[in-house]
Order: sequence, then structure tokens, then C-alpha cells
Amino acid sequence: MGLLKTIFFIVLFYYGFKFLARLFAPYLMKKAAETIQKKAEQQFGGQQKQQQQKSSVKEGETIIDKKPGSQQESKKSVGEYVDFEEID
Repeated sequence: MGLLKTIFFIVLFYYGFKFLARLFAPYLMKKAAETIQKKAEQQFGGQQKQQQQKSSVKEGETIIDKKPGSQQESKKSVGEYVDFEEID
């Protein structure tokens, strides 16, 4: 008798879950689409803002985003360079 009860509850849970999923799936999909749309708008707005800042620079003007010594510092932290040759 216990086996039949277990099977009954499993089937009941399965069909109950399917029913609830059909009810709430459209709402969840709508919320997910809105969230993705907001993130995309924020990213696009940030890119657009950067482009406007770059376009405000006059022709012939130079902009440097990095410090001059940053490349030398990063090479020092990498380590020693070893050149390997193939042996036939």
C-alpha cells in the first residue's frame, strides 16, 4: 500500500508542477525579458556616453588613457623571457 501512495504523490506532484509552471511561466519570462532589456539599455547608454565624450575632443587633439610607465611595470612582473628552439 505504501508503494501505491508514493507513486500517487509523485504523479500528483508532477502534474501539479506542470500546471503551476504553465500559469507562472509567462509572468517569469516577462520579468526576465524586462531585466535583460534594462541591462542592455544601461550598457548602451554607457557606451553612448563614452562616444559623446570622445566626439567632444577636437580634431588633432591626443588623449592618453594610461600612465606612461605602466607597460614597463607589467613586463617586470611577468618574469624572465626564455627563447626555445626546436630540435630536429
